Amino acid sequence: MILPAVLLVLGVLTAVAGPRLLARADWPDREPVVALWAWQCVISAVLLCCALSMTFSAAAAWHAVGGHVFATAPRAVAEAYSLGTAGIWAATTAVALACGGLWSAAMLVREVVRARARRRARRARLRLRAPLLPGEEAGSGRLVVLEGERPDAWWLPGSPPRLVVTTAALRRLKGRQLDAVLAHERGHARARHDWLLHCSSALAGGFPQVPVFAAFRDEMHRLVELAADDTASRRVGRLTTALALVGLNEHRGVFGPCPDARAQVPARVHRLLTPADRLSAGRRLRLTAVASLVPVLPVLVAFVPGLRALG
Repeated sequence: MILPAVLLVLGVLTAVAGPRLLARADWPDREPVVALWAWQCVISAVLLCCALSMTFSAAAAWHAVGGHVFATAPRAVAEAYSLGTAGIWAATTAVALACGGLWSAAMLVREVVRARARRRARRARLRLRAPLLPGEEAGSGRLVVLEGERPDAWWLPGSPPRLVVTTAALRRLKGRQLDAVLAHERGHARARHDWLLHCSSALAGGFPQVPVFAAFRDEMHRLVELAADDTASRRVGRLTTALALVGLNEHRGVFGPCPDARAQVPARVHRLLTPADRLSAGRRLRLTAVASLVPVLPVLVAFVPGLRALG
């Protein structure tokens, strides 16, 4: 049957066209939350195409699978999907896509396990460097100050979550700049950006030769920072947030002629200091709705033979 091949072609087209359209658009930096949603919809559509193609290939190759998939469907609908009439290519496609799905799940589990191991190690180092004082209860404070010569601050998830700040950062951060750092990190935690980063890293690490997954990972790392910057700027202002970014990153050489991997920090500071106008609420709603329709398209394509049979 031709439906699995059509779904695969649709997935390839989505994987190629989606990132290009988003890269050419002028609104992702202005509306990072909407851009995050759009990227998730594109990747969901690609994965859904693969999952549906695998399902229909397996149903066409093996009667037992087809019986479960179309157990409650009318006979005409099941016949429309040509169950049991495909050759060996259907079984090969189903097995290959199933292996890809299992590999993706394994990569996600590996990413989560590694992240939790890093978190436990950081908590262990924190307990070593900042032990509880006599009479102090665990979890009594969400702000932990560490002695350190390098200005740094990070959010440590867990129970309870904590903001860790070095003494050098406290000396550098003036006024409400510490509030900006706290709002930024809380923005990450509330939006569960860690899961976006886990999923994108798992896909990019599991399939390094697939460009859409690499672009997804890179854009997730960039857009979650922009979204958290916006959260902080709404609380304390853009200038304060930009100064906090400069204070925490100036010593790392990111503003020099040869910046390191954190080269996105100058762009973030420039974005905060020269903000572009936000999109109107109506346009944000339209973009969100259009992006939400992208994963619906594979489902509609999958339903075409059944709807024709019922019609």
